[in-house]
Amino acid sequence: MFSEISAKLPDVLGDFTPGAVCSERARWSAVPQAVRELVIGEAEETLARAWPLITASDYREFTETGNRARFEELYFTRRRMLNNLVLGELLEGGARFLPKIVDGIFLIAEESGWQLPAHNAYERSGARLPLPDNSQPVVDLFAAETAALLATVVALLRDKLEGISPEIAARIEREIETRILSPYLGRHFWWMGRGEERMNNWTPWISQNVLLTVFSLKTDQPTRHAVVKKALGSLDAFLKDYAEDGACEEGVLYYRHAALCLHGALTILDTAAPGLFGRFWQQPKIRNMAEYIAHMHVAGRHYFNFADSSAVVEPCSARECLFGQAVGSEMLAEFAASDRAASDNPHLPGEWNLWYRVQELLVGPTLPAAPPHPASRRDIFYPGIGLFIARDEQFSLAVKGGNNGEGHNHNDVGSVTLYKNGHPFLIDVGVETYTAKTFSARRYEIWTMQSAFHNLPTFAGVMQSAGETFGARDVEVAFDEGSARISLDISDAYPPEAQLHSYRRVVSLLRGRDVEIVDTYDGGKPAALSLMTCLAPTVGPDRIDLADLGSIFVEGAGEIEIDEIGVDDARLRSAWPEQIYRLRVPFAGRLLRLRIV
Repeated sequence: MFSEISAKLPDVLGDFTPGAVCSERARWSAVPQAVRELVIGEAEETLARAWPLITASDYREFTETGNRARFEELYFTRRRMLNNLVLGELLEGGARFLPKIVDGIFLIAEESGWQLPAHNAYERSGARLPLPDNSQPVVDLFAAETAALLATVVALLRDKLEGISPEIAARIEREIETRILSPYLGRHFWWMGRGEERMNNWTPWISQNVLLTVFSLKTDQPTRHAVVKKALGSLDAFLKDYAEDGACEEGVLYYRHAALCLHGALTILDTAAPGLFGRFWQQPKIRNMAEYIAHMHVAGRHYFNFADSSAVVEPCSARECLFGQAVGSEMLAEFAASDRAASDNPHLPGEWNLWYRVQELLVGPTLPAAPPHPASRRDIFYPGIGLFIARDEQFSLAVKGGNNGEGHNHNDVGSVTLYKNGHPFLIDVGVETYTAKTFSARRYEIWTMQSAFHNLPTFAGVMQSAGETFGARDVEVAFDEGSARISLDISDAYPPEAQLHSYRRVVSLLRGRDVEIVDTYDGGKPAALSLMTCLAPTVGPDRIDLADLGSIFVEGAGEIEIDEIGVDDARLRSAWPEQIYRLRVPFAGRLLRLRIV
């Protein structure tokens, strides 16, 4: 799809400027006063802060203990501090932030490796090395992000930096050549794509940032051509793993690093070679990929989540609006603009990508805060990942089919997520803070990954297994004015020791009335259904009340038990209270019926 353009590239690929340079005072003066004060205030606070010290021991901590959060806090704090200072300088233009900006640039330039310790390997699943080898740089997500950050600083502040010393931009360019461009062009990293190997968000995320780096700096034409050709091949490798429906199997959190970074890459290419890439915006698959986030939205900050996504996601930014405009989706553009308008952080203070923050300041204020289009509230089925979504005035319902070999997988085939009046009713817990264990052979020892902690059955303790062969079959979906229904057999998601011949789950939204879940199974072991909720349940003989939100009427169950689960992990606490609950509902026979009102 993209690679065929390689032969049509013009001799001269143009520059890409990621925003307005500092001398364009009219552009920067147009940023709304309230936002200006916020950004300059944070830049002033950053002036008074000390840069974090990062030692070799900090880097080695990941391979020694598996903890990645402590090093990453130091690493990302440096980059966010540099962001704050640069934005303050762009808005104010008075040079008072420049000395500390230069300090930040040199600190980052002098780091032994830009790759995270968790990514310090030369093979996809290779051993993580305790320290970076600066003679063989690894191009990972954040090495590319770091290069893009520094290239954006040079692109927007070059004249001011040159006024202090020509060595500042020259140092950045040398480091980027050594750490990014030379290894990018000279070796194969797994995320670049090869044959049928499955790609994930790494491919467009890194490709976008390498393109941003190359076209923001004064690179030569042979380098630009070589990078574009390689990036086009990678983007093809990424797209091959998406179904035509555009669903992101890694969940809504990774949409912003996957489809949205594809948009960023195409935006840069469209500027560098005008007229060549515009037709891709019209591709139905690209439009479907763009609109996915709007269909996953429930209410406020809540989204349907599965895999390693959280149920609570940051608001949209200018990027989603621009993607909607690019693909001609009024629905997405309006949804994203409305969502962005409700944000408390119009300057993206937690973001480490400077280009995104510049876009937010320059483009964000021009976006209308229109109410979301009703089309974003419609039912949809994504056959590529087996995701069913249905809604009425009261309920928002999702059922996840697919298989247990998807990216960032949790063993969740057949699991149900339900909101009532925008509030979580039956939940997908999400994932804890990433550690070495999260992406190791021991991943499924983590409770949040296990089917017993999703809204799924367990058979005498036997849970679902991981892998592409463990999935749903005989899936049927129907939508009409009065109801929406999915029927699927999830028995193949379980290993042989579950002694399961069939497990038919039928989930129906009867619009204006209730939600029904009817589970029927044939097997050799007793079944118990887990139901996860963040509301304190009260259990009676044939019903479960979830606080004052609603009730589940139960037919065909034995005595229901309640497990209290303490939540102290920071990532989980961003979505859930300090206590969540698992109801264990044993089958009295072969059929269990739940009616939710």
